[in-house]
Amino acid sequence: MQKSVKTSARKASSGEINIPDKLYFRIGEVSRLCGLPTYVLRFWETEFPQLKPPKSGTGQRMYRRPDVENVVRIKKLLYDEGFTIAGARAQLRADAKRKQAPLPFAVPQTARLPELKQVRQGLREILGILDPRQRQAASRG
Repeated sequence: MQKSVKTSARKASSGEINIPDKLYFRIGEVSRLCGLPTYVLRFWETEFPQLKPPKSGTGQRMYRRPDVENVVRIKKLLYDEGFTIAGARAQLRADAKRKQAPLPFAVPQTARLPELKQVRQGLREILGILDPRQRQAASRG
């Protein structure tokens, strides 16, 4: 009789985790994917504000893909890069700030300036209809 070799989703490094294409993952699935005990995941939920999976009607934690990616990132910071929990929390916060760079807004072209003035005037007229006290202020601008 030949022994079957059971393959595991656990990988040597957290960067090698292949997250399946699913909408939701239960805590046990995330535990197996990341090679972490469930109690560690529950503890990390208390320590990292970025990790807040919603609970189903039955109380099951339902991790979404971004939650699982956060778990992988936290694991990498703590286990591979040697961060403390406070240091990892600060690093995740800094990463989030870098990702929130201002969006590039197109400057209106001068050819569209008359259109914008017309829209502004129309909005002022609507404001005057809705609030008679603003009628005088709308006509001044």
